[in-house]
Amino acid sequence: MPTIDTTLYLKNQSTSRSPGNQLGKDEFMKILMTQLQNQDPLNPMDDREFVSQMTTFSSLEQLMNMTSSIDNLVESQLISPVIKYSHLVGTNVSYPTFDEETGEKLDVETSNVIAVSQKDGWAILALENGEEVYADSILQINDTTAEKD
Repeated sequence: MPTIDTTLYLKNQSTSRSPGNQLGKDEFMKILMTQLQNQDPLNPMDDREFVSQMTTFSSLEQLMNMTSSIDNLVESQLISPVIKYSHLVGTNVSYPTFDEETGEKLDVETSNVIAVSQKDGWAILALENGEEVYADSILQINDTTAEKD
């Protein structure tokens, strides 16, 4: 004969709960199920009231899913290199140039940033002089708008 796991007895279940300030879909479903279990059998819950509560539950679930999606969108935008370096558009930057054959450092050039793009997770700055450089290779940033004022 199989034995019953004593940890599953109701008396062994934790009766303490930690209060929270959010009512989620699981808590809403528990309330609804408790309400259904404890209703008067001679006077059951009105169909319209039940449908209204299920509609509320569905709306709650959709709102929670939408909140989660927005949180994911915001998080992905915050780590995007394009967003991170977009403030450089319109600034004058200095960057090193290298000999393509030898890899030897030639000089430091400057140009205005006209766009920011992303390649393999790295931010690439498109410059007014036609060059494209990785954002992490920038040596100096000069705000050209401050000079015009």
